[in-house]
Amino acid sequence: MSSSQQSLTKSDKEEILKDLDNVWTKLETLRILLLGPTGAGKSCFINSVQRVLLGRNAIGALEHTTQGGASFTRSIRTHQMKKRGGECFPFVFCDIMGLEPDEAGGIKIEDITAVLEGRIMDGFTFNPLVPITAENQKYNTNPHPCEKVHCLVSILPADSISRMSDKVIDKMKVIRQKASHLNIPQAIVMTKVDLACELVNKDLTKIYHSKKIKEKVQVCSNKLGISLNSIYPVKNYHEEITQDPKVDVLILMALRDILNFASDYANDQYK
Repeated sequence: MSSSQQSLTKSDKEEILKDLDNVWTKLETLRILLLGPTGAGKSCFINSVQRVLLGRNAIGALEHTTQGGASFTRSIRTHQMKKRGGECFPFVFCDIMGLEPDEAGGIKIEDITAVLEGRIMDGFTFNPLVPITAENQKYNTNPHPCEKVHCLVSILPADSISRMSDKVIDKMKVIRQKASHLNIPQAIVMTKVDLACELVNKDLTKIYHSKKIKEKVQVCSNKLGISLNSIYPVKNYHEEITQDPKVDVLILMALRDILNFASDYANDQYK
């Protein structure tokens, strides 16, 4: 949250889009795993990224429009991000079931570990009670490097991060440790900044001046142990019909760094 990052203009957007075209990796596809509690905005973030990249409204990941309740995403799904010309970017988002405090609900930590290792195929439906086994037809015994995760991104809601269940946070810490053992880079995308701060809700350019948002970023860092410069406050598109360059730039700044993290990791791993 540097005070120098104050410009959120259309020209900034075009500059970052050019940077995305220059992301280089030895792999055909980089895989970004999104992790977070139920209702944090994982699917909404995916749709917001696709919308920014296309310059128009887009729905690729189904979103749950009501608050609370069980995870709407029940299976693992890979989302390719399309370019305006019809081609796809060399990265995908991996969307999975949300974390819940109840041990009998949400996704199992063993399943997330398997996802990190590329061992669960697209379309597998998670069982909150029993993790996947090697006997399952959706279990990948010999994952390709492109099927493994190259960056773990935790999605946390700014408006409720302080009230998040300790059980969910503990699960996220365990998963972070699993990713760390695999040397997978990690970041946080902090969503719903407009709901966390009235000043930012009125004027998104005030995000780097908001004491409340800085406090929320610090809370994210304290809870998960991720450094401040790897935490990205954003506003997802959820009710807007037209594009907003300020929203776009925040999303793109997060995306650019995430892809660079993933690319650096993949290039180091597969020399």
